[in-house]
Amino acid sequence: MKKSLGAKPLAMPTPVWVIGSYGEDGAPCLMTAAWCGICCSEPPCVAVAVRKSRLSHGNIAARKAFTVNIPDAAHVAAADYVGLVSGREGDKFAPAGLTPVASALVDAPYVEEFPVVLECEVAEAVELGSHTLYVGRIADAKADEDVLGTDGLPELAKVDPPVCSPADRCYYAVGRKLGPAYSLGRALGQNKQV
Repeated sequence: MKKSLGAKPLAMPTPVWVIGSYGEDGAPCLMTAAWCGICCSEPPCVAVAVRKSRLSHGNIAARKAFTVNIPDAAHVAAADYVGLVSGREGDKFAPAGLTPVASALVDAPYVEEFPVVLECEVAEAVELGSHTLYVGRIADAKADEDVLGTDGLPELAKVDPPVCSPADRCYYAVGRKLGPAYSLGRALGQNKQV
């Protein structure tokens, strides 16, 4: 029997994304986000929920752009750090050992050391309560060549992104491959009795 836990954001796991933006003074800024994901394929879009009190909230609203930086497990401490410290206190890149790169496509920086980057223009901003959901239209996806598979796209095992569990507030590594998506369940439908 399941026990009610009340209305809580306990989706598991959540991504560990680092969102890049520029401040009013043009300084590059980062924040860690877990309330995020893909929300449309045509046009390709992602959604990121940002608390209104965060510096990044105002940055994204003003510049109408952000980047999604997907770290590898080797950079999980850096990703955590940029979520713990406010950009109002100063630069987050140097203490985290990260390098800002100016996007040529959107008005936001990305992180050189992270293997996958999505450069996004704000398509929608939806007020939800404590957070604003920014829908970003992906202008370009970039990936380090060493994480690409034979099809030219990033492979999860090579990227090695951490995931977050909101319930126990811990980071985890992605586990073993279970099988091919969009085909593993086909056999179940074939065993259906009429």
